[in-house]
Amino acid sequence: MAPLKKTLTGNVDVRVLASSDARHMKDAYLRNRAHLAPWEPERSDDFFTAAGQSKVLESKLASYAAGLEVPWVLLDGELVIGAITLSGIVGGPFCSANVGYWVDHEYAGRGIGSAALQFVLAFATNELELHRIQAATLLHNAASQKILQRAGFEKIGMAPAYLNIAGAWQDHNLYQRILY
Repeated sequence: MAPLKKTLTGNVDVRVLASSDARHMKDAYLRNRAHLAPWEPERSDDFFTAAGQSKVLESKLASYAAGLEVPWVLLDGELVIGAITLSGIVGGPFCSANVGYWVDHEYAGRGIGSAALQFVLAFATNELELHRIQAATLLHNAASQKILQRAGFEKIGMAPAYLNIAGAWQDHNLYQRILY
């Protein structure tokens, strides 16, 4: 089970997403709608409502309860300023997961993404005993690539038309970090 709350850096904390976060997530996504649009799938207007976020949270928390995902929020006090998620958690001989993250445009460049990624890597190693974490970035997402490389991820290839982002199937660089 993930810790309830942990300080990452300065006044920024990380904790597992809660069903009561719908309004705060709606506010965070509304503040960052333009900032995140080039890096995420196209979103319906419903996604940017409390009801829409309640549906997203319900799905994420069901995956968390099933051991398939660990969704965290990044907080400055009560203000949601980002998220980081381990998804596609698989045990057995694969013993791996994917990581994805975003940070509020007002907080970008402060080391928060790096601190969150280090926290998740430690959790994946010590709590989940995963062997490998994978991440994917758009080819031109230099900021995210720097965060991954500083955290010891290595580029392992390029996947053509990997994800539908901003309304188009886009190529992604693939990165991995072997944990043990």
